Amino acid sequence: MVVFSLYPADPRPRRALDALIKEGMEIDLICEGNQSSTRRELLHNLEVVRIPIKHYRGGALSYAYQYSAFILASAAILALRSFRRRYDLVYVHNMPDILILSALLPKLFGAKVILDQHDPMPELMQTIFNLNEESLGVCMIRRLEKWSIARADLVITVNMACRRIFSERSCSPTKIGVVMNSPDSKLFPYRSARSYPAPTHDRPFIIMYHGSLVERNGLELAVDALAYLFKTIPRATLRIYGLSTPYLEQVMNKVRSFGLESNVYYRGVKKLEELAHEIEDCDVGIIPNQRNAFTEINTPTRIFEYLALGKPVIAPLTPGIQDYFDANSLLFFEPGDPKELAKTIEYAATHTAEIAAVAERGQQVYLAHTWQQEKETLVGLVVGLIRENA
Repeated sequence: MVVFSLYPADPRPRRALDALIKEGMEIDLICEGNQSSTRRELLHNLEVVRIPIKHYRGGALSYAYQYSAFILASAAILALRSFRRRYDLVYVHNMPDILILSALLPKLFGAKVILDQHDPMPELMQTIFNLNEESLGVCMIRRLEKWSIARADLVITVNMACRRIFSERSCSPTKIGVVMNSPDSKLFPYRSARSYPAPTHDRPFIIMYHGSLVERNGLELAVDALAYLFKTIPRATLRIYGLSTPYLEQVMNKVRSFGLESNVYYRGVKKLEELAHEIEDCDVGIIPNQRNAFTEINTPTRIFEYLALGKPVIAPLTPGIQDYFDANSLLFFEPGDPKELAKTIEYAATHTAEIAAVAERGQQVYLAHTWQQEKETLVGLVVGLIRENA
């Protein structure tokens, strides 16, 4: 398995590894390393080889440098190992898509290759760098995506929207399997949805946001909505969780300009176990995404995390979410519209019994996509591909 991220921090590769090792597979993992990690680690049926290339956010050139260095290093390691250990399968996680280059020699020796497309790179790069979809850079990334997918025997992706995109521009839909990023039920144990008391002068209405604090995820929109909401629900409170960023500072400046310091709280980074407790303490979870190329196709895992713990969710009306949910199972608002978001929050605060029923219906969607079910899908795809070589 090859992934340009940290192990065991990155949950999707970690859970794939756990699932496959439980099936008795022996796995070599080539991943990113940092100063605090050991270069080589032997675990049960798993050997971890860490490449000390720092992964950081920057401009397009810094991404290109990091990707190129990791691809060269991982390709060299896999090539050398292929001469003494013939692999049945090489499982490559994007980003980048062309990390599949590292699997070319093992493929020449007969290994099957899986490309796990966590995110469609053209849409993500459009969003991060504010690029037009017909710009030279995006067109080049789109071509690299098609080339990379052509080298894979199987493509796995995270939702139906991504499957549609890849099948429309890169390969047949029969080549693509979907394994969703469902929450770990050990960390987010199922709780039945229940109604909560309406907000009063003594009881705040707690809105929760957790996740990456970047512009595309729309935290600023939630603050704008809170400003509209202040007159009707003065005890509405927004709690924010995530790693501090310059964008967060920009948002908190707006909080101060609106005089909402008593309504908006940044509560820092939490471990997943702690985050689950914070979710249980909130009244509603919010996904305030802006409308852009990436959020149109994204199905945030956070939705399932809230629903697993019985909390209603307010989310943008986008195809990536509508593929799984309708207006009976989530509270929708038009992305980018703070007034409509404010109205949706107000409805949630004043119709507690109805909102509990919405959460219950949302939980039925979650129960159809628990990690146990998604894990079985993943194992079935991998085992089926390996058997083709038997």
